[in-house]
Amino acid sequence: MKPGLMRGFLSVGAWTFLSRLTGFLRDILMARWLGTGGMADAFIVALALPNMFRRFFAEGAFNTAFVPMFSKKLEDRADAQRFANEAFSGLFAVVLILSAVAMISMPLLVWLMASGYAGDERFGMAVEYGRITFPYILLISMASMISGVLNANGRFTAAAAAPVLLNLLFLAAMGLAKWQGWDIGLALAWATPLTGIAQLGLVWWDAHRTGWSFRPRRPRLTPDMRRLLAIALPAAFAGGVVQINLLVGRQVGSHFEGANSWLYYSDRLYQLPLGIVGAAVAVVLLPELARRLRAEDHAGGQSAYNRATEFALFLTLPAAFAIAIIAQPMVSTLFERGEFTAHDTAQTAKALMVYALGLPAFVLQKILQPLYFAREDTRTPFRFALWSMLVNAAVAFGLMPFIGFLAAAIGTTLAAWTMVAQLWWGTRSMGQAARADARLRRTAPRITLAAALMAAALWLMLGWLHGTGIGRIPELAILVFGGAAIYFALSFATGAYRLSELKAAIRRR
Repeated sequence: MKPGLMRGFLSVGAWTFLSRLTGFLRDILMARWLGTGGMADAFIVALALPNMFRRFFAEGAFNTAFVPMFSKKLEDRADAQRFANEAFSGLFAVVLILSAVAMISMPLLVWLMASGYAGDERFGMAVEYGRITFPYILLISMASMISGVLNANGRFTAAAAAPVLLNLLFLAAMGLAKWQGWDIGLALAWATPLTGIAQLGLVWWDAHRTGWSFRPRRPRLTPDMRRLLAIALPAAFAGGVVQINLLVGRQVGSHFEGANSWLYYSDRLYQLPLGIVGAAVAVVLLPELARRLRAEDHAGGQSAYNRATEFALFLTLPAAFAIAIIAQPMVSTLFERGEFTAHDTAQTAKALMVYALGLPAFVLQKILQPLYFAREDTRTPFRFALWSMLVNAAVAFGLMPFIGFLAAAIGTTLAAWTMVAQLWWGTRSMGQAARADARLRRTAPRITLAAALMAAALWLMLGWLHGTGIGRIPELAILVFGGAAIYFALSFATGAYRLSELKAAIRRR
């Protein structure tokens, strides 16, 4: 693996881990003080609204089109700066208009996301919280665009560190609200746009000190912007399909009291490995592949793709197996206190086990999609996303009358594997850069074997620990650290990873 690629993975992964860790502290306090009642359900939907549009405009359609184009202009710094300014101004104008329309139409948006709330107190609270939180999309969209500039220049730290600020400010808001006796849901809602200001300020400062400046100007439809729109629009439609999948889950959950909270907390737990591995790989891999393609370095592109896949599988497969086995003690230890009951633990753990089965698919999507985006092909993933959307909707709504809220998690997982299968099938025409090399063909089955054996060991450990009565925290610690030690031992024993390869990767850091 190239030194810069490994450093990028580790830098983004480390900061993302810190973000997830502080996020867990935030969720532990939310579970303790809000539980899974009406206020929690309302805030979760209100926060999901700007995040949904953020992924649609900034991190989704816009950046997948912008980053490859910007990366190819870096040889001419002035041209790259001009293009970045044009993109910044265009994105600012579009999202500003969207924010104004959304705040006026908030009751409709809440109904579209959670029609099951209509007629009870959750609907009014979600509308109020949504109007307060929605300006976050403008701030975080601009921050995401600047992060794309930094990532294309090989600078990952500030962009990866920015989400930590969000969690720290949320923790401060909840602590202050509890101390002063304020409405905790309202305090979290007002904290949301403040976190956007903090994140935008951090990446703006890092870009400014490295010579990149951004100021909103009157947007112009230049040839580059026309090209950007031509690439971004199919990606926007694909992003819209992904968000429809999320809407399906929220709609199913809204018809069961507490279900959106159960889905939220289970989502937060499986997002830890997904964020650390999937986000790290996707953020680093896209500009790397774009540069390789520009230089016609097919061997280098193949190496980047294969090492990213290997890195992701090595960390994601054991995480998926482990989460499925220890879901109940995880949820119980982290969340079951205060307003979060044993019933909430059981329901959240069920959803978490289903999501765990889809974890490898969620990560593999983030590896396969850059193969298309680096080639400025956003239409093909859009077609694939449409089929995945149909699978998700059919499964979620079809199973809802029979298994309740779990239908949402099952639909999401099956749709993710459907998307991966299509993305992989579509790479057959991409030549050498999208082919598995000999090392990946050797390591992938060994990684799977090591992860499966580790899962069997965890299952035996779980049965033994239940009879010891040592307490929830020591039990979870033994399962997590014991499982990790067993997996790494098995990975070397099975040849999933060779000691020489690990030493080489460490030296290249």
